[in-house]
Amino acid sequence: MTITKYRPASSPFNEMMNEFFGRDIGQVLGSDDARRTMPAVNILERGHEFELSLNVPGYSKEELKLDVKDDVLMISADRKVEESKEGERYTRREFMQSSFTRSFRLPEAINADGIQAEYRNGLLHVRIPKAEVAKPKQRSISIG
Repeated sequence: MTITKYRPASSPFNEMMNEFFGRDIGQVLGSDDARRTMPAVNILERGHEFELSLNVPGYSKEELKLDVKDDVLMISADRKVEESKEGERYTRREFMQSSFTRSFRLPEAINADGIQAEYRNGLLHVRIPKAEVAKPKQRSISIG
């Protein structure tokens, strides 16, 4: 299975401020956002299937979305960050989850219709069954 490469975009302004202040601009302004990362994944191959396990704590199963298009499995989530209420101001805010998308190129010999997903304890388990390999048919031919 091939994982599509992810290249995070970096803001030139943020890099400049980091160099100038020696730390993240969010720390200076009192809104320390934790660095957003892609969820970690484990890919296990068994004789009859592949199993992907994604570490996605804090998301509900309704926020997670799985799609297969052109032999690519896309797993994504979209969460809107709650806005502060009037009169509230965070001095430190690390509980921010945002959107993510992970893409996986599927091998040819899989059964896309049999893909199943289960979410429990912050882990998304995706089972991708392998397709049965067509065996060559053999038959005896009598000579007449």
